[in-house]
Amino acid sequence: MLGAKGYPAALEWIARRAEAFVIPLTAIVVGMALFSLFIALVGKSPILLYETMWRGGFGSWFSIQNSLSRAAPLLLAALCVALPARLGLVVIGGEGAIVLGGVSAAAIGVALSGAPSFIVILAMGVAGLAAGGIWIGAVGALRHYRVVNETISSLLMAYIAIALMNQLVEGPLRDPASLNKPSTQPLADIYRIGNIPGMEVHWGLAVGVVACVLSWVLIEKTRWGFAARIAGGNVRAAQVQGLAVGPLIVGFTALAGGFAGLAGMLEVAAVQGSANGSLAAGYGYTGILVAFLARHNPLAIIPVAILLGGIDASGGLIQRRMDLPDATVLVLQGMLFIVILLSETLYGRFKAFNPDLWQRAS
Repeated sequence: MLGAKGYPAALEWIARRAEAFVIPLTAIVVGMALFSLFIALVGKSPILLYETMWRGGFGSWFSIQNSLSRAAPLLLAALCVALPARLGLVVIGGEGAIVLGGVSAAAIGVALSGAPSFIVILAMGVAGLAAGGIWIGAVGALRHYRVVNETISSLLMAYIAIALMNQLVEGPLRDPASLNKPSTQPLADIYRIGNIPGMEVHWGLAVGVVACVLSWVLIEKTRWGFAARIAGGNVRAAQVQGLAVGPLIVGFTALAGGFAGLAGMLEVAAVQGSANGSLAAGYGYTGILVAFLARHNPLAIIPVAILLGGIDASGGLIQRRMDLPDATVLVLQGMLFIVILLSETLYGRFKAFNPDLWQRAS
């Protein structure tokens, strides 16, 4: 079957979708090449670095499980960026929703101590969702009703959230037994979320994958997602068509924040067992890179989060084997982010990805 320009329809179908894969992949390669120059300048071998990074992230079953565990919060943190982006919003304050979600979940878990485990875990999840949803939903409300730039407000609110977390953990919620590292009272074992059978990876990974799939269904298969895409393309056109842009913005940002808050809850219930300063581990900021690499596609977030989780997991091995700081992987992530942002200007510029510009063979 031939397409509109006389070429096979399958070829045109591939060409239209290849751009979203080829440009990010090229950006990753360019970013890693630039990072190689940086590593060479400090007197280390780029080849050895990437070999060590592969071993630390994916070179063994233990490494893979470690990478998957680190990918779990990245899935939810990336959704905090990707969902508002479909409305044309750049929300980068997911870190704040994560820490508040974790603190809220820890407080509820301690307050309901003695209740059935199912009830407590469910309540902790609701608390995390609510805390993150209210926090980022407020960013959406400020954007729509007071025309406050969502990028600036979400970033500033993240700093406020971290300060609130420190105040609560070091004040009214502090466990008197936590001396060197202030934290809330530890959760009882029955209120902890265990691992997926046969793996040393907690159930947060499954939750994150399900959240990504449901988010894709919401955006691509529902009228709310369709309305969001219209509003993201042209707000005035959406308003002319009678779409309730305000509720869309507040609803999508609240849902996005709820996912980030759930990531905080999972960190408390599955990893740390209490809320403390370790909640501010930078997952919210890494989630920004994941979302941009995935082009804000919830399904594409899944493999990208696993890739970035592997890079994070390799930091310790790089430090031990190559005598480089653990933060070396952060430099790589920063370079990748810059190149990804620059690559945004390339979309729509290549004839090969646009069958409408192809000419019939003479």
